[in-house]
Order: sequence, then structure tokens, then C-alpha cells
Amino acid sequence: MGEGNPPISVVVPTRDRPELLQRCLAALEKQTVPVEVVVVEDKEGQGPAWARNQGVRQSQGQVICFTDDDCAPFPNWAKSLSTPILTGKAQATAGPTLMGEGATAADHAWEAIVSYLQEQAARPGTASPGFAATANLACSRELLNQLPFDESFPVAAGEDRDWAARAAGQGAAPMFVPGAPVIHQPGLTVRGFLRQQYRYGKGASQYRSATSGRRFGAPTFYAGLLRQGFVAGPGPGLLVYAAQAATLAGVIAHADRPIKPFAPD
Repeated sequence: MGEGNPPISVVVPTRDRPELLQRCLAALEKQTVPVEVVVVEDKEGQGPAWARNQGVRQSQGQVICFTDDDCAPFPNWAKSLSTPILTGKAQATAGPTLMGEGATAADHAWEAIVSYLQEQAARPGTASPGFAATANLACSRELLNQLPFDESFPVAAGEDRDWAARAAGQGAAPMFVPGAPVIHQPGLTVRGFLRQQYRYGKGASQYRSATSGRRFGAPTFYAGLLRQGFVAGPGPGLLVYAAQAATLAGVIAHADRPIKPFAPD
């Protein structure tokens, strides 16, 4: 890293969402520490895993933070995520992804699912060990050089789960930092949410096929997920329930399809 460059880089994958991207960049301009911002435009639809790897290659920071173009990080976000890594307390960190004003029932259902997976990330029987949403993640450059994102995942579905599981497998599961939130752009419709969950099911099938030993969670894991949905309200609870059916349909649709092996550069 050259002299004068900030030790923190922020990678933002994007595709055809200029207004949301501007909102994200405006939030990054308000960070309390200097950051290098690297925006990767996925013009050819190569997927968020490719975009994140490309951003890592283009960046110069010792710590690489990731967020999405539809998220607005809090001003202290980059500092809070990066401090445990820069001080040697962790190789990776993650923070909460929250919904802003005007959130729909589908938004709250999505938030409930992500929050539950993060809470369960270190518990026995979890279906997603080390889970961390890449909308709010930071890693040391050394770790990312060892563990790039698997570019054989073609869309935003399962690639973050796969990366976190591999990181957890070598003792580098992301440390949760509650004081580093990002606000997700609200407005998800019921139809969009269920289509998203169906896509997640396809990604889950690829996730389990990528390596041996990845199985479904225990029944108590899924029961807890449903309870978490109803904590957010009747509407989100019913949508979390429907999401499990949509995810299962995606798993079945993708079953037994060949997986393209990923060979990092």
C-alpha cells in the first residue's frame, strides 16, 4: 500500500441502480475515517462474487469493507468494522443490516431472517456457520487473498453464505459488531421477496453441493427462524413462513445441476 493511502477500502458492487448508488456514496462520504471507495459496475452480469473479488484486486486498503449499492452505512461504520481487524482481534467483522423508514412487511421479514442467521452463526446445528451478510462485512486483505468469493455463484444467492462457512472452517468467522449498522433501502414487495427467497433456495442448493458436510439445519433451527419472523409482527411472520416454502422450491429446482468449479486467480 502506497504512502498516504487510507488503510480502509470500501467495495460497492452495483448494476444499473444509479440513484441508489448515489445514496450509498453520499453516506460513505460522511465516514469518520478516511476510506478508499471502489465501485465495481457489473455490466455483463458476472455476479456479486466476481464484483467483490474485482473490487479487492483494485483496492489498496489493509482492511476491505463491503456494502451494497442499496445500503447507507452510518458515519462510524467503517471505523467500527475495521478497528477489531486493524488491532488484531479479528480477521473479519460484520454488523447489522437494518431497515429504514417506510419499510414494508416484506422488508421486515427479510431483516428478521438475516438477523436470525447472524444470531445463530456460532451455534451448533446452524445451517449457516459464520453467517454474515455481505451488505455489511469487513475482512483483512490477507484473509481475502486466501479466501476469495466463489465466482461460480452467478447471482446474489448463497455466495456470502459459502464464503462465511469457509472462513468459519479455518477459524476466521466474522466477529459481530453491533455498533456498525447500515440502513437498507426499504420497499421490497411480497412478490419480490418471494422471488428473492426462491433464488436463495437455488443458491442454498449450490452452497450444499460445493463441498461435503453441509447439511440442513436441525428442526429447532427452523422453528426458531419462524418465531423470529412473528416477533417482527404477524405480516412478517407469515412471510417468513412463506419464504421457507419458496426457498425449498428453489432448492428442489436446482437439485442435481452440475456446479462449475471455481478456480481463483
